[in-house]
Amino acid sequence: MTSNAQTQQLLRLTALLQLERRVRSARLDEFGFVCVNETLSLLPYRQALLWQCQPAARIVAQSGVAEVDRNAPYVVWATRLCRHVEGLKPTEVQEFRAGDFPEAIRAEWSEWFPEYLVWLPLGGTLGTLVLGREEPLAESDAMLLSWLSDAYGHAWQALLARRGLRSGMGPIGGHRKRFVLAAALLAVLAAGFVPVRQSVLAPAEIVPRDPAVIRAPLEGVVLDVLVKPNETVAAGQPLFTLDPRRLRNQLEVSSRALDAADAELRQARQFAVVDQKARATLPLLQGKLDQQQAEVTYLKEQLARTQVNAPRAGMAVFDDPSDWLGRPLAIGERVMLVADPAKAEIEARLPVADAIGLKLGGPVRLFLNIAPERPRDAKLAYVSYQAQKSADGVLSYRVKAEMLPSEVVPRIGLKGTAKLYGAEVPLAYAIFRRPLSSARQWLGW
Repeated sequence: MTSNAQTQQLLRLTALLQLERRVRSARLDEFGFVCVNETLSLLPYRQALLWQCQPAARIVAQSGVAEVDRNAPYVVWATRLCRHVEGLKPTEVQEFRAGDFPEAIRAEWSEWFPEYLVWLPLGGTLGTLVLGREEPLAESDAMLLSWLSDAYGHAWQALLARRGLRSGMGPIGGHRKRFVLAAALLAVLAAGFVPVRQSVLAPAEIVPRDPAVIRAPLEGVVLDVLVKPNETVAAGQPLFTLDPRRLRNQLEVSSRALDAADAELRQARQFAVVDQKARATLPLLQGKLDQQQAEVTYLKEQLARTQVNAPRAGMAVFDDPSDWLGRPLAIGERVMLVADPAKAEIEARLPVADAIGLKLGGPVRLFLNIAPERPRDAKLAYVSYQAQKSADGVLSYRVKAEMLPSEVVPRIGLKGTAKLYGAEVPLAYAIFRRPLSSARQWLGW
């Protein structure tokens, strides 16, 4: 039993030495990760935080995550917790429980933190390593953490000194400081003349190229939609129908009037053999018959047009069919498109405020929302002359781009962001173009 305890103690001392060696060889950007994650090799804990006291009091590292989200609810609560403990000014390793804190912190303790909090000051006023444990510290644990506190604190101070971040490093000599500032200023000025290619982002959508626009052939109410959105249709396939009842009633009335006019004409022809007056009415009755015949023919043609068929094969592009059922249509109102899925293009809306000089044939990159990590290459094909309001009320230019032959044509209807490239300009102009434009508008020059 004694041998096992000695072995465990020896292993922990070995882990302590390895941790000390690890933090002393780490870079400053690695230090926090080592503290909150690799300390687990020395003693168990559930959570760990690295609290920086100066120059700005904040959490700089959190166990289990690569970057600290300062707006996360847990981080906000932990920041309040660390500020409170820091106000108590503990100078050595100290253990706390939820009951040691005010109600504002204690109310959320069980949600965010285990029962015991271990406060491990590092490097005096530099910061603190905060550990969350399920069990209290043993005496041996406290001794190891005290040694670890000195090692971590010394390593942190050394790393800050190398970066020149400590106030105790002493000021840079006057001449050297002026030289550095002058060199930095010249570098900034020189960088301002570096040519860069202008670019701007605009919301984009995959739209069909040269689609067949299906419009209402006559006034009426949509009775039925016979296809589904994005369904492949053949040439001549019925797409939707208009309510034919009004036209059928008119056709029935006109047909009866046609029969009556025909009967009247036949009767007049019989009497015309012996009656001169009846013979004189024949041209008038014939004209009446022709008129009724023309009306019947017209109504039959209109009735046939209540069923709208696909003019060519392709994919039916429209919104939810339920939005069209029972909807009255005016003549020429667009209902849907029939497009070739293999023929699609990019349509972007470039706000007037972001407009830059664009050249036809210039490069365009499309970042689809479903696959932003894989951009698609295209070339600029069209820029509208006049800006119009987009669906969200922003005055924008319509921009169209064609996919390069090497790219697979995306599905019609997909949305994303298009990056449009303009001419090369100095870096300073690219950075200050928008602020200068706003200043000119505000000042009036």
